[in-house]
Amino acid sequence: MRSSLVPSLRRKTTGSANGEHNESLTPTGAPLVRGRVVRQGWDIGGRLIDLASRKVSLFVRTVGDGYPMLLMHGGLGVDHTTLLPMARASEGFRLIFYDHRCNGRSKGAALPSLTWENLTQDAEALGEALGIRKWAVLGHSFGGFIAQEYALRFPDRITHLILMDTGADCTLVREGVPAVLKNRGYTPSEVEAARQLFTGELPPGKLPVTMIKLRKAYTSDQSLRMQLRVFANALRIRSRADSCTYGFKTLLKNWSTLDRLGDIKVPVLLVAGTEDFQFPPEHQKRMKARLPNATYVPIEGCSHNPLVEAPQKTIEAIRWFMRCEMRLTSRYKPTLGRPPGSRVGET
Repeated sequence: MRSSLVPSLRRKTTGSANGEHNESLTPTGAPLVRGRVVRQGWDIGGRLIDLASRKVSLFVRTVGDGYPMLLMHGGLGVDHTTLLPMARASEGFRLIFYDHRCNGRSKGAALPSLTWENLTQDAEALGEALGIRKWAVLGHSFGGFIAQEYALRFPDRITHLILMDTGADCTLVREGVPAVLKNRGYTPSEVEAARQLFTGELPPGKLPVTMIKLRKAYTSDQSLRMQLRVFANALRIRSRADSCTYGFKTLLKNWSTLDRLGDIKVPVLLVAGTEDFQFPPEHQKRMKARLPNATYVPIEGCSHNPLVEAPQKTIEAIRWFMRCEMRLTSRYKPTLGRPPGSRVGET
């Protein structure tokens, strides 16, 4: 049964001067092309936005109408489509998906420009280009790292921070992932592949094979139905293996915000799968203890991608958090009580 909080995708398509179609989802409008309804699943149109001052063009897709929320995808080397299940939460929100520089469909930036300064400045310039002064920010995995850096560098721009299956110290990931996979019974070759991936030692050409080897680690549900969903999601991704290797080897080496988390004053939601092999519950609790205003909602039984494994629970947790912190108007207010998946005393 479909939850009332997870509306079906609806899209309005309009022609542009250059003959291309610019498409966006709205919480109320049905997708119309020359007077007829069309169904094209998650294939939501987007466009490149040229940020001349940043010397980069970011690929952006906008979904819904309401309170603005910027969504920062994980990776490295993938794109915004990994977060598209969030489009179901578009009622009452203007969701802004985009590809980071050197990722996905974004263009114009060389790998050496993949720095925290550029990644956060890109987000700031995107907000200015869209005419948005303040917004909520959601970051998943690597996107959560950028979201933390953005919150620390531009504290006046963020109203709420949602950190999904992410962490605050890459050293813990580099050292912890091989140990976790070994304890879970993965083969020595699979453990070594994971070690190479998260240290940036993996040759870009081996990334597809490595991700296949580690597919069970990313989703706890190994049913045929779930694996078909994961496969379908993977077909949408515009991957950049070179960005993945470069990022883990250079950008993420020794990266940490653990000693700076206390400077993030906005309300923070930590939402993560309890079986996440990269950022397990103990890491989430460590972050919560250092954040001045944080709520932790575990998504039981899920691994690194709860939006894929348990989209309804994950989205309800996010909407619950936004409702409690924002006191949304009755037009946008979801009817939620305690965050799904939370335990008594877990806040």
